[in-house]
Amino acid sequence: MSSHPFRVADALAVLGAGFAERAVAINAHGDRIGYRQWGERGPVVVLLHGISSSAASWVPCAQVLSRNIRVLAWDAPGYGNSTPLAEAAPRAADYAVRLQAWLAALDVTPDVIVGHSLGALMASAYVAAAPAAMQPKCLLLLNPAQGYGQPGQEDKSRAVQAQRLSTLDQFGIAGMAESRHAHLLRPNATDEERAWVRWNMKRLNDGGYRQAVAMLSGDDIGAYLRKRPASTPAQVACGDVDGITPPQGCEALAKTFGLPFALVPAAGHASYIDAPDAVAGWIEHAVLSQSQNA
Repeated sequence: MSSHPFRVADALAVLGAGFAERAVAINAHGDRIGYRQWGERGPVVVLLHGISSSAASWVPCAQVLSRNIRVLAWDAPGYGNSTPLAEAAPRAADYAVRLQAWLAALDVTPDVIVGHSLGALMASAYVAAAPAAMQPKCLLLLNPAQGYGQPGQEDKSRAVQAQRLSTLDQFGIAGMAESRHAHLLRPNATDEERAWVRWNMKRLNDGGYRQAVAMLSGDDIGAYLRKRPASTPAQVACGDVDGITPPQGCEALAKTFGLPFALVPAAGHASYIDAPDAVAGWIEHAVLSQSQNA
């Protein structure tokens, strides 16, 4: 799909076929995780979406990856058909507990976990706490949201939360999708690409989004990365025209933790939609590197 211009109709056709929605119970309480899978064999790559998105949004990138890789993309708790978390103001560690339960329910150990934006916080929290047997061979942080929970960020945290919730209260999910979708992509994104982001945003759940806003406002990716096992390598990448998690901030995060950093050319915040081939290539390279080092 990425070798020719992106079309929403093609993506929707794929969602009903190769990347169809599934669900699995993850505990005795009946909590569920909705997810999509592409491919049955090969290394396992787990894709975690950001605050304004869904498992479905990964289609352009997942189609490239699925040639040689088993792709699993979840709808985070409170998104799609995934059961919301119990906490009104959860932390990334709470999402990570669900992530571990989901992978255990599928009897899967991930080779690579890719966290995009807010998903990078969740992925980092997972790696900070997962037992050795469930650690990925590599953690990839794509356009990572770093959170506003660091000491000294209290004013910024309150401002971000107030702004996000005010937009939601004023416009609702549908209105927010209309007003915000273009900010996620490069300036010259096509109408079809923008329509795809808007389609995904319109399917957000009010309660799940509010929980995610609380997590973004109150958590700190660094607290989790400091607990990352030395045996689990990590990398950071960012779209070169990302206006939401700008490249300089992502590069600074990488430098703080001594991680490789890459720019995704001609890509905004939703880099895996702007540049699916480049992002898939970055992921595939990480998979290949880990298999060679095994």
